[in-house]
Amino acid sequence: MKRTKNILSVIMYVSIALLLAITAIFETETLLPGDLTASKNAEFLTVSLMEVITICLIPASLRLFKVKKISMKLQAEPEKELLRWGSIRMMMLCVPMVANTLLYYLFINVAFGYMAIIGLICLIFVNPTMARCISETSYKK
Repeated sequence: MKRTKNILSVIMYVSIALLLAITAIFETETLLPGDLTASKNAEFLTVSLMEVITICLIPASLRLFKVKKISMKLQAEPEKELLRWGSIRMMMLCVPMVANTLLYYLFINVAFGYMAIIGLICLIFVNPTMARCISETSYKK
């Protein structure tokens, strides 16, 4: 179980480090922010798509382990299934968070920034501690 917890923690912390690296690169103007601000159609479509993706994936990832089929698998093979489904859950939160951060700097649109912050806040609720790993794989009525 400790190995699984460590892998899930690495996924989370690497995503946060990537987010900070993107921020540092654009804030130090190593890459110039706002490269895509001229294309308003692309900006509108991207904002709309990322809003839908973010709004759908956050609640789905937070409720993922409540799905009966997944819950049964977690109880049957805790270590293997927690690694699989925990990684999926982390990716459901981390990939849009990093993408929103990058898109914020490319379009300079605060909607992307807010969605990235919301994704970062949601990571608090799935932080892979040992107690959480044990409780998510134990029997629940």
